[in-house]
Amino acid sequence: MKTLTHKELLDAGVHFGHLSRKWNPKMAPYIFMESKGIHIIDLNKTIRQLEQTALQMKAIAASGKKILFVATKKQAKEVVRTSADKVGMPHVTERWYGGMLTNFATIRKSIKKMDTYEKMQKDGSFESLTKKERLMLTRENDKLDKILGGIAQLNRLPAAVFVVDMVKEHIAIAEASKLNIPTFAIVDTNANPDLVDSAIPANDDASKAIAVIMEYLSDAIQEGLAERNKAKEAKKDEVKEEEKAEAVSDKESVADAKAEETDLEAKEAEKVEEKKAPAKKPTAKKVTTTKKTTAVKKTTTSKKPAAKKTTAKKAASTK
Repeated sequence: MKTLTHKELLDAGVHFGHLSRKWNPKMAPYIFMESKGIHIIDLNKTIRQLEQTALQMKAIAASGKKILFVATKKQAKEVVRTSADKVGMPHVTERWYGGMLTNFATIRKSIKKMDTYEKMQKDGSFESLTKKERLMLTRENDKLDKILGGIAQLNRLPAAVFVVDMVKEHIAIAEASKLNIPTFAIVDTNANPDLVDSAIPANDDASKAIAVIMEYLSDAIQEGLAERNKAKEAKKDEVKEEEKAEAVSDKESVADAKAEETDLEAKEAEKVEEKKAPAKKPTAKKVTTTKKTTAVKKTTTSKKPAAKKTTAKKAASTK
């Protein structure tokens, strides 16, 4: 955010106040001196208040909320309209409708009516009406567009209100304060700075002075919007990275599941093969050994009775 110099403000005539006989005593802290019956505003305090207001507006824009610009005086109309359109903010530059904030629901109905008239013109349904009806509807549409065209995209109450010449726009400030909406204003030496939340002491009658202040504030809002867009892009990138990581983890889990399925299938196949295979027969060596053992047993059993016979013969001969 650029910094304003005293020379730029002096060249634009920001330091000129009202006649000293028309001053408001509550503006005394912001008055530097009196020269030829005109109060001179302290530019040091103007720069300080401008920087604070710019930071607050930047924060509001970065949060995605809207700031309503109000300037219906001739010197400020065009400047405020172009600056507000530059940053996409709503504005009121023709006339302040009473209840534009406090009776916002009714204002929204008028905006919807204006939208229906525009749709009728695009659809061609205007041609089915009589010439007098078309003329009446076009006049009403032009009137609504002139007064409410700047807030046509405002779907809810604004987060803040910025006013040029708070003496002329006292109704807007009263409605905003009633709804606890923060108010910023360019305050000249004939106004009461206590009625707004952030007062910028400056000349509110010179179009050059208003243009310098509006350019500075619109640049701050533009920076806030740029930060918001960067944050959105960063969030999108994070979401994409998370989706990629989830996709990779899903692929890995699918691969693990397939590996487990193949292992189970292999184990089942082994079990089936084991069941189908025939039982193993005993080997020949074991059979021969069993035959030998049986033969040995038979020989031993056949030899024992012969020994008994010989012992009987010996006993008979001795006798």
